[in-house]
Amino acid sequence: MNKLDFTFAATTLREDVTINAIRSFTKALFTFSLLFALGACSPELTSTSTAVQPQATEQNVSKQSITEWLDNKYEKELQFSPIQMTFLGRKERNDEIDEFTYEAFAEQMNWKQASAKEMREQFDYADLSDDEKLSYDLWAFQAQQMVDSAEFFHNGLTFDQMNGIQSFVPTFLINFHSVDTEADMQAYISRIKAVGPRMQEALVNAQTSSNRGVITPGFALDGVIEQTKAIITGQPFETTAGKDSDLWSDIKTEVTKLQEQNLINAASAEALLKDSRSALLTQLKPAYNNIIDWAENEKDKAPEISTGIGRQGNGAAYYKYRLGTQTTTDLSADEIHEIGLSEVKRLRSEMMALIKQVKFDGDLASFFNHIRDAEWNYYPDTDEGRKAYIDDATTAIENIKSKLPEIFGLTPKADLLVKRVEAFRERDGAAQHYYPGTPDGSRPGIYYAHLSDMSAMPKNQLEVIAYHEGLPGHHMQLSIAQELKDIPIFRTQANFTAYTEGWGLYSEWLAKEIPGTYKDPYQDFGRLTAESWRAIRLVVDTGLHAKGWTEKEAIDYFSANSPEPIESVTSEIQRYIVMPGQATAYKIGMLKIQELRRKATVKLGDQFNLGEFHDAILGGGALPLTLLERKIDSWVETKITK
Repeated sequence: MNKLDFTFAATTLREDVTINAIRSFTKALFTFSLLFALGACSPELTSTSTAVQPQATEQNVSKQSITEWLDNKYEKELQFSPIQMTFLGRKERNDEIDEFTYEAFAEQMNWKQASAKEMREQFDYADLSDDEKLSYDLWAFQAQQMVDSAEFFHNGLTFDQMNGIQSFVPTFLINFHSVDTEADMQAYISRIKAVGPRMQEALVNAQTSSNRGVITPGFALDGVIEQTKAIITGQPFETTAGKDSDLWSDIKTEVTKLQEQNLINAASAEALLKDSRSALLTQLKPAYNNIIDWAENEKDKAPEISTGIGRQGNGAAYYKYRLGTQTTTDLSADEIHEIGLSEVKRLRSEMMALIKQVKFDGDLASFFNHIRDAEWNYYPDTDEGRKAYIDDATTAIENIKSKLPEIFGLTPKADLLVKRVEAFRERDGAAQHYYPGTPDGSRPGIYYAHLSDMSAMPKNQLEVIAYHEGLPGHHMQLSIAQELKDIPIFRTQANFTAYTEGWGLYSEWLAKEIPGTYKDPYQDFGRLTAESWRAIRLVVDTGLHAKGWTEKEAIDYFSANSPEPIESVTSEIQRYIVMPGQATAYKIGMLKIQELRRKATVKLGDQFNLGEFHDAILGGGALPLTLLERKIDSWVETKITK
């Protein structure tokens, strides 16, 4: 990635939700988010250019394996989303943007249901291998998710400070629309021209939701207005501006690049710039002004005290649905709340043990202040300090890398590098994130750190972030997934937050078993702090959306159990308010992986091998937790039989 990061909302606790924002942005791309949603934290887009097998003919369809059949179906499904095709590195239909209407969603839902029905008729489940059954069940699972979501199409927020479509469009055009030819630039312009009608569809969705009692909080509306204005600030939107807007700057860069490569002449370059300027002024600017007007008008409906979705007409049913999709379990809000309370209590106890270990004189709240305010816990805000951070994170990862063969069989082809975010997209206090390498290992994965403000990068959280984003976390899981062979392509691209973020959080904990990690007790406290954040989320998310907690009540609970500053805590709580259920997936996923490991250890006894267990977890791509449990149970039974 070498273009501007257009994620405006600063995520807190050093955890990245950029891709969740890109891939979910609620019902504005509801159909897209259901099938290609990535969970949030970490990985910047995990999709890579993938060739799909040619379409099957009626003559050979009966001879297809289910893997071949699913690959063909996945290729057809991709045709519903020009955006997803671009994410996959493909150029077909790169002059289009997906429709945001319910009708477009319903068309894809009906197609998916028909494909699931065809699959059931064509393949005898009993004849399939265990792994083929997983593919079969996952395709059916996705189809059912679409059906289950239909009644909630207008329950989410179209525009908010985290995932709004207003920031997605420029993010997509600047970061993911590749310009290698004049035709690609013309396609870019066509997509700008499509912003007008697509944003009108999004506004209709937003107003329909509002009319049905789905109210956008005031802080979210303020974020939308701020972000939207930022997009249309500068040239050519403001003729007297001394600075180009980010979109215009990108367009000029792309056109200049084509000219420097002798792919276009001066006249063509001038024509492309003229057409781009016209599209920005006649299509994009009016659409974005309409978004600002809508958000300003909605402020009259915003409550003075923000809370969760429980007060919506069908808020309870919607939250139950959200918990199901995010955790991929049938856990109730009450069950998740109690799990959170129990985990917070356990982690506080472990924190107190560490406080005694370092001989600190005071209670946990005092130690929180000690950690937060201590000068020794921060690198110098200088180039030397930034280099030291990169060097220390690299050292931590290199230690893990050298130990991987001891606890993994499968390892990534792609190497992993730690880099500072490029200056043009770096933001103070923004979340760390991971960009995957290529399936063939020719390009390394990159763990990026925002280092413009070193006061936002405490030393005692360095290791835990490196293990989550890098090794054995997202780099491990995502690289292996995209390198997998012998499974349907749709499974290499599937993503479930509870699985991906559950693995990331499990990796933070797993690293403690690897020699050379968390040697400093303050680093281990950083690990406990990070895990505690995720446990707190279980409590406050369910508190907000199922128990009527106000924003302030959630902030107070979070602050009492975390050393994070109030600004960060407030931002976190506001994230949970507009993304109901999403934050519960991390801890639930981790707990499930830990549970599966304990079960396998008991059943297998001396036969248990940690590396083989991890290979079983990672070797089939991302799965709902229910299917993951079945996969691991089958692996255990196979080993017992042997």
